[in-house]
Amino acid sequence: MAYIGKEPSVGNFVKLDAISVVNNQAAYTMQSSSVNFTPESANHMLVSLNGVIQAPITSFTVLGSTITFSSNLVTGDSIDFIMVYGNVLDIGTPSDNTVSASKLTTDSVIEAKIQNDAVTRDKINAISTSSLPSFEAKGDGSSQDGYLQLNCSQNSHGIKLKSPPHSANASYTLTFPNNDGNANQVLTTDGSGVLSFADAGGGSLVKLASTTLSGASAGIAFNNTYVNSTYDNYYLFINGILPATDNADIGVYASVDNGSNFATIVSGNHYLQLNGSGNGWQHSQNAHYVAHDCSNVAGEIKVSGYAIIENVNDTTCWKAIFGKGITQNSGTKANDYSYVTLSTVSTTSAINYLMVKANSGNLQAFGTVTLYGVEK
Repeated sequence: MAYIGKEPSVGNFVKLDAISVVNNQAAYTMQSSSVNFTPESANHMLVSLNGVIQAPITSFTVLGSTITFSSNLVTGDSIDFIMVYGNVLDIGTPSDNTVSASKLTTDSVIEAKIQNDAVTRDKINAISTSSLPSFEAKGDGSSQDGYLQLNCSQNSHGIKLKSPPHSANASYTLTFPNNDGNANQVLTTDGSGVLSFADAGGGSLVKLASTTLSGASAGIAFNNTYVNSTYDNYYLFINGILPATDNADIGVYASVDNGSNFATIVSGNHYLQLNGSGNGWQHSQNAHYVAHDCSNVAGEIKVSGYAIIENVNDTTCWKAIFGKGITQNSGTKANDYSYVTLSTVSTTSAINYLMVKANSGNLQAFGTVTLYGVEK
């Protein structure tokens, strides 16, 4: 409904307890339901004395819960009633279940008055107790579960925090962490709803280190700074390397003493030779290379592939290496090889060092090897 002039105000209208005893004093205590009551000011009050409406400030004043008349009252005087019309914008205390969701939207009377600073936000005193929440978003009693919506600045979009359905019979508390966590962390629970931030798990690959050769090298190594108890399984990705020596093998070597010695690797290597003599799957025992009999000619296919090293921290059994690689053999493009490596590292000690190198001579000055850890 529209109004000409100022919109009528809403107030908290209270009739105070009767003051039935006058005792030749000017000052009396005002109460509502036997509790001391403090009006906003004398101008918010309607006071009748001996059937005559009293003028505020002139005929009476208020200080806290005390009303003081301009002169002492005598026996026979009667304070007929005291009405308090409340703060102009005070809607009082609503009865239970009388404020609907539509009255709490951003364009409601309450919010408008808050934004106009007639009622400051610090007057909204929503206190949680051990049995009652500060706010409760109820369902509709039928099919709509309760939710809170957080809108954008233009109120055209929003996200919802929603309750599980009634059928879930869910009653639990989620307690947020004491801090905002680190980049790429996720929220986890202790099983009782207490949340904390932790590194994401579930088998994701974490890039630990990458080396690109810029000069001849005996090999590309990753020491115990990277290979340690943080991860049990590792990936090595090999991209475009070549041995300096023709027909050399490119392999993955493991150490349990941070590179001082290399552990013995047993089992075999299966490879598929395409074109040239001996086409089809071949087998070499006691070979743990990713690529075998590699050409050292840069214009031919460089060695690329990967290797998975499993259970590096297991101290009860041997470790496993699985890998695949491609190369050309002995400088002839007629002999292309695809390898599948199935090997074991014959040690029950924890591996703390991995190296990609040729079984003879150096690696040439190009190519990259990257190490990834597999999250537990």
